[in-house]
Amino acid sequence: MRDFVLFDAGIKKLPRVHQYVGIKAAQQHVLNHQGGIIWHTQGSGKSIVMVLLARWILATNPHARVVVITDRDELDTQIAGVFGGAGETIHRTSSGRDLMQALGKPTPRLLCSLVHKYGVRGVDDFETFLQQLQAQPSRAVGELFIFVDECHRTQSGKLNRVMKALLPEAVFIGFTGTPLLKKDKATSLEVFGGYIHTYKFSEGVEDQVVLDLVYEARDIDQRLSSQEKVDQWFDAKTARLNPWQQRELKRQWGTLQSVLSSKARTNRIVADILFDFSVQPRLASQRGNAILVASSIHEACRYFDLFNQTELKGKCAVITSYDPQAKDITKEEVGTNTETDKQFIYNTYTKLLDGIAAQPGRTRTETFEEQAKQLFINQPAQMKLLIVVDKLLTGFDAPSCSVLYIDKAMQDHGLFQAICRTNRLDGDDKPYGCIVDYKDLFKKVENAIAVYSSDALDHSAGGADPDVLLQDRLTKARERLEEAMEQEALLALPVAPPMDELAVLHHFCGNSECAESLQERELLRMAYYKAVADLTRAHAAIANELVEARYSAEQASRITRQRDKALDWRQVIRLGAGENLDLKAYEADMRYLIDIYIEADLSRKISAFDDIGLLELIVKTGVAEAIQQQFGKGAVNR
Repeated sequence: MRDFVLFDAGIKKLPRVHQYVGIKAAQQHVLNHQGGIIWHTQGSGKSIVMVLLARWILATNPHARVVVITDRDELDTQIAGVFGGAGETIHRTSSGRDLMQALGKPTPRLLCSLVHKYGVRGVDDFETFLQQLQAQPSRAVGELFIFVDECHRTQSGKLNRVMKALLPEAVFIGFTGTPLLKKDKATSLEVFGGYIHTYKFSEGVEDQVVLDLVYEARDIDQRLSSQEKVDQWFDAKTARLNPWQQRELKRQWGTLQSVLSSKARTNRIVADILFDFSVQPRLASQRGNAILVASSIHEACRYFDLFNQTELKGKCAVITSYDPQAKDITKEEVGTNTETDKQFIYNTYTKLLDGIAAQPGRTRTETFEEQAKQLFINQPAQMKLLIVVDKLLTGFDAPSCSVLYIDKAMQDHGLFQAICRTNRLDGDDKPYGCIVDYKDLFKKVENAIAVYSSDALDHSAGGADPDVLLQDRLTKARERLEEAMEQEALLALPVAPPMDELAVLHHFCGNSECAESLQERELLRMAYYKAVADLTRAHAAIANELVEARYSAEQASRITRQRDKALDWRQVIRLGAGENLDLKAYEADMRYLIDIYIEADLSRKISAFDDIGLLELIVKTGVAEAIQQQFGKGAVNR
């Protein structure tokens, strides 16, 4: 009775069974001074588990202190609100110095902080800096228990290594709504150890803690109205470019994403969603609302602009990571036909924020977004549609909705967390969460649900050996880096001494004044460009862990010098061959081309699953069994 009754803003709450069992398991870990991960599926009440566990730790251990770490300011604010609503005073640290000063005193006992406040700005030699921290860790009073929210995101990289170095005696407990897959599993288990308790999506649906999901795929056929006119238009606009630059421009703007962002297709999707608001019972009743996931900030702004010309004007909002600054467009050149993408985004936000007064401690953009979010949650009839890209799709601060429209390629954690925006309980008139997919993501949705409902990843009994996982991941990363370094070195080897700019140009371009000579060595240049890109990516993937990957300081320095030399050479070669291109000057013209000559048909439903839940569908198709075989315990431990 003492440990499991919670008054949240005056409302009496008790934990559900899975929350009770999870907290009891976590209590035993705490008594053993042992960390771990609590994986409770999206929407199943992770915040209550966090509050009850923190309160128990502080009540039973007079020397204990709890620090809740998040990776976003929105979550930091939300956590403070959750604890405050439960009657627990939590100190929000304002800076890294404030955090460490607070930890050096006996009070406050309950704190929250952003992981970025352990920052390492201005540190040139990170490994030396880390060794210094480990040699002289910060003085912290009491026994520290660190709660890391959304731990599948915040558990890796420089910031976490600093956090561990600063607080070496602390017990780390991770909270997540998704299981740890692929690279996340390795880095998370290195930090936290195994799972403390798991509560999977299928269990939540069976217990009626969350709703099942219904999936509908829609397709919008597109076609080119006149290939001949497109070719003529393109040739006229790019007459001053050399063949390589023309091919590069076509490659950049001929991608599937560019075609899928045509004005005709966007208009069809807007009409499609408006039709749903008229005929879909939950949306038409004014009790339900929807979230549209766009592929980019530019696409989100285009959708917002179009919806503002319909009956949803004033009842929709765009919420992205963008905050308009005058410097964003000072160097933008207006194209022949229209504004550039950056100018369009800036102008959209300028109109959006007109008349918005910034609240204390917030920018005008943050003020607008918070107001829109609160309307969406509390007055769905007044805020029917949120258009997002990445924000509001993950974490327990994200609002729920009736329908999620997806027009963005997504997978793994991001996809699963996004679709779970729709599965929250909300009255008898909401029997399920609805997903409408314009990106043909069904197989990824199906696999995600199967994985997140499978027993294959249950590590409650200790999990895999973190040391083995660490070495396995670093070994593979080292192999990729060594291979990329070797490939770049082989292509650079024939360059004649002293390997200066003239020698580099001669080898990769021949006579740069002669078109035939440039063409003869084009394949060699393309191979080198690719090798440099591979080297840059491989180095970035392991740059923070070169010491753990068994590289000496001298070797690490040599690797960095090779990467920097390769990047310098690539720039020299591109300039010498005329194979550099400023796309901004052609951005507006290419957007105009796509919008004018791409036509789109009405949407058509291409799935037959809108009357069957995803869990039932997975059982019938046998996907769950296939996932079990692929991610079974033997495979995971390998």
